[in-house]
This record gives sequence, structure tokens and C-alpha cells, in this order.
Amino acid sequence: MTVALVAWALLASGFSAYTLLALRRSTRRAPAPSAPPVVLLRPADALTSRETALLAEPIAYPGDCAYVVVSPTCPPGVAAERWLASDPATPNRKVGHLLRALDALGVADRIVVAIDCDVRVDGALVASLADAIARGAALATAAPAPEAAPGVVPRAVRALLCHTHLSFRALDAVSVGAKSICGKAMALSPAAIDGLRTMRERVGEDLELAQWLCDRALPVVLVEAPAVMPQAPHAPLAPARERFTRWMQVLRAHRPALWALVPVLFTPSLPLLLLGLFVGTPVLIATLVLWGLRTGLALRLEPRDAWRWPLGEALLLLAFVGSLGRRTVTWRGRRFRLEPGGRKQPVPT
Repeated sequence: MTVALVAWALLASGFSAYTLLALRRSTRRAPAPSAPPVVLLRPADALTSRETALLAEPIAYPGDCAYVVVSPTCPPGVAAERWLASDPATPNRKVGHLLRALDALGVADRIVVAIDCDVRVDGALVASLADAIARGAALATAAPAPEAAPGVVPRAVRALLCHTHLSFRALDAVSVGAKSICGKAMALSPAAIDGLRTMRERVGEDLELAQWLCDRALPVVLVEAPAVMPQAPHAPLAPARERFTRWMQVLRAHRPALWALVPVLFTPSLPLLLLGLFVGTPVLIATLVLWGLRTGLALRLEPRDAWRWPLGEALLLLAFVGSLGRRTVTWRGRRFRLEPGGRKQPVPT
């Protein structure tokens, strides 16, 4: 058992060391983004008060920006001319909202930018995404970056997405083949829009779209500007655990091999520490090496509050355990059964 645990710790340490090297190699100075004409789409469903406020915030984009909220009803604070009614029957309602807008509006020569309703949008984010498409990318995405907020759960959410291997900056650096992306903020080329039209019934349209583009050798890029996500102070555990459990289910549907490696490579630090206390010194020494490398990775990704990274791993481990054997997902109050290949079937309530 000692040999197996030491091997596990060393394998996870090697993964962290490789990620650190990959991040160093991928560091680049981005040119100042241009501001091409864009249509900014905000798909929205079952809004919280915080999300409603975010949709009403002004956006200081230096170029021409047509801003449209796509939802069943017009959110308070959003001008009627900036709202498009949409109540899609597609299982993937976000894709349905986006396709409804694209078909109804006609984008002409504008670059399509789609940003979720829980993201705080500013001109820098929109410009970074649009400029990447203007420079030849087929799809551009931004890494989600939760804002700091008091409470254990908000700190764990921020640690998970900013200081662990689930940071999309880290995932982008080590991805082989199709990129591991998050679709909270993205810009789409005409080719990506064609791919999106095939995903009305699938869960995890972002991972599916990345694979669709990779199969056609079309570039997917991660922009420097983050997708900032405000958090409620002292938020409870249940919603965060459900959200990341759903992420794990999406990962299992699209990348089952990577999902199976989550406890091995992404969340081993706490289990190995606990096991090392019982098994003995060799495991503890190997685990301390792992903790040192994980701390170095957290500092490399974002120095502020980097020491909280174990909270992020703990939350991800809870989510992974929650995804075991679960075959339904709940999105904005609607429940769906996951079929093979990531297809969604509505579950009557």
C-alpha cells in the first residue's frame, strides 16, 4: 500500500510540475486588442437578482456594440429595444437562445460575442474576445474568475477556478487535442456558429464545440481578459456543489477518460495527506512534495490568496463524488436525463 500511495503522490506531483512548465512556456504578451463591430448576446433564464443587476450594467466598449438580452421575459432594468423574446423548446436552452438571436437579428459583418448572465461584462473582455476572432480564431473563450467574497464556500469556488488544475488557464496550457474550455464568455466565428447549430440537444455545448472545431483543425484560443463572476457573501454549499457536480457530469459525457482521472490528478492532495498520517513517513514525504508543487502552481496562476487552493480541491472532490452514478442534471430549474453522447432529454416534473 505504501508503494502505491507514494506512486500516486509522485504521479500527481509530476502532473503539477508539467503544468507549471507548460504555463511558463505559454506566457505571452498580448497585443492591444482592436474593437471590431460586435453583437453581444446575453442568454438568460430564471434570473437571480444579482444576475438581473449585471444585465442592466452599462458596457464601455470602445467600438460599435449591439447589446441584446435573449430571454423569455424582459429583465427589469433592461431597455425593451435591447431585449429579444426567446423561449426555446430545445433541450439545451442556452444554445436555443443563441440560435434564436442569430436567426432573428442577422449579424452581417459583426463578430458574435456570447456572455452568460452571471458574468460582469466590461469593454476589455468584449474587445479581447472579438479581437481574437478578427485575428483568425474560430472560437475565443475567457477563463472564469470568481470575485473574492467572504465565506468558506465563495473562497472555495474562487480557489477552485483560480488556484487549482481546474483553472482554465492551467487546462489550456496542458490540453492535448480538443481544448478544455468554459463557455461563460466566448466569441464565435461563422464556422463556430455552424457547429453550434448541431448542439441543440446536447449538454456541455462548449466542450462539444471545442471538439467539433478540433476535428476540423480550426483554432480555439483563450484570451487574456478574465470572465469576472461576482459571488454572494457567505453563500451556502449546496448550490456550488450542484454546479460543479453538473460540470463533472458534463465532463463525463464528453471526456470520460479525463473525468476518471479527476481523483487521481486533480484532487489527490487531501486524501493523500490523510492516508499518509496513517500509513507512514514515505507517503507523508511524497505528499509534502505534492503540496509544495500545488502551492507553486497556485502562486503561478494568481498570487492573491493562493494558499487557499486546498479548499478548491475539496470542493471539486465533493463534486466528483456527487457525479458518480448520477444520470440527471438540473439547469435553471429544469431537469434533464443524460443519454449516451451527452444528449439531454427533459424529465417531466
